[in-house]
Order: sequence, then structure tokens, then C-alpha cells
Amino acid sequence: MLDDFLIRAGLAGIGVAFAAAPLGCFVVWRRMAYFGDATSHAALLGVALALAFELPVFAGVLLVALSMALIVTALNGRSLGTDTLLGVLAHGALAIGLVAVSLLPNQRVDLSAYLFGEILAVTKSDLAIIWSGALLSIALLVWRWQALLSATLNPDLATASGVNPRREQLILTLALAVTVAVAIKVVGALLIAAMLIIPAAAARPFARTPEVMAATACVIGVIAALGGLAASFAFDTPTGPSIVSVAALLFVVSSGVAPLLKR
Repeated sequence: MLDDFLIRAGLAGIGVAFAAAPLGCFVVWRRMAYFGDATSHAALLGVALALAFELPVFAGVLLVALSMALIVTALNGRSLGTDTLLGVLAHGALAIGLVAVSLLPNQRVDLSAYLFGEILAVTKSDLAIIWSGALLSIALLVWRWQALLSATLNPDLATASGVNPRREQLILTLALAVTVAVAIKVVGALLIAAMLIIPAAAARPFARTPEVMAATACVIGVIAALGGLAASFAFDTPTGPSIVSVAALLFVVSSGVAPLLKR
């Protein structure tokens, strides 16, 4: 029988994969990779605020991630290009978060746990938070799936059909903020965007419909989470980076196998 902490770690990885993979499909379709970076990097500032005001880390990260996502959405289309704006916000938020953590009085913070995750230290209460957040994110996507697809594929046609693309963007933003908040314990602020993008990108060559792509991305995310956990246990490597490394390996394999299957 596996140790309890390994079972909790595996369940946490699966929960994050279920939350991040289908959401990552929209990130890929909308070409929002840098948007995910900006939101996830802001998570460290949420950690600092949570520690400073003695709040749960999940609450602080959720608040800041949601605020960052809303700021990016509001400023999108202004004088600066989108990539420039996201670059400034992503790296600025990360730097401010690091400085804020260093200024906390009477606090000794293990930054590596928040930057790269600490999945092996997941508790039962962490599991409850991770799965609650994952289910909320999934519920939002299922509820608005067709509207989100319409707004993603053709905003003008979606508007003509009675769908408000800006409202769907806000719903996607909320789901992204929730996912960032639940994933920081598993893969850390620096690697959350990877769990959004890589499984979806690896699934894309094998999918003929959006639903199949989302389901395939979930499977790849779960394999990456469990495979990275096993590799970390076997080779004594950091678990968060190991999970992302397995996901990247699966992307390379899918990129090489997909052209062969089409012949």
C-alpha cells in the first residue's frame, strides 16, 4: 500500500490536471499563453498578502490572480500591444511578489515551495480546496461551453447569436484565477502556465472536435501528474518540475507521432 502522502499527492495532481487541461484548451485556442503567465506570476504576490494578513494562502492567491486577470482584460486593446502589456504585468507581478515576501516581518518563507510547488506536503484540507476549486472551474466551463466556443471561434458571429464575448471572457478569467489558486501548491507559481498549455498543446494533433481535445488534454495532464510524481519518487527530483518535464516529453512524443498517424 502506498504511503498516505503519496496518495494525497496523486489526488492533488489529478485534481489540478482536471482543472487546468480543459481550461488550457481555451488558452491555446485564444492564444492566451502569456495571459496565463501574467495571472500565475501574480500568485506570489497573493502569497505575500495572505501571510501578511494571516489569511489562507488560497484566498490571497485567488484574490490577486483574479485582480490581475481583470486588469489584463480591462487594459487589453489600449495603446500598448497585448504581448508587451502581458510581459510587463507578468514579470512585474513576479518581481513585486518576491520583494513583498522578503519584506514580511518575522516570517521565514520557503520561496521554492511557492515557486515550484510542494505537492508532497499536501494535506487533507489542501485536497479539499484543490478539488473544490477544480470542480468549480470545470462547472463554469461545462455551463458556458458552447458560448465560450462561439466567442472563441468567431466573436462577431457570437454577438449576432446573442452571446456576449466580453462576458464569456470574464467567465474564462474567473476559471483561470481559480485554477491558478488551486495549482500553486502542486506545481508552483512559475510552472502553473505550463500545466495549462502543454497538455492542451499535446492533445491538439489527435483531436477532431473541441470536446475530444479537452478530454484528451485531461488524460495527458493526469499522466503527466502521476508520471512526474513517480519520477520524482524514483530519482529524488523536485516534484513540480518533474511533472512539467513529463508533460513536455508527452508533447514531444505527440508532435512526433501525430504526423505518422496521418499518413
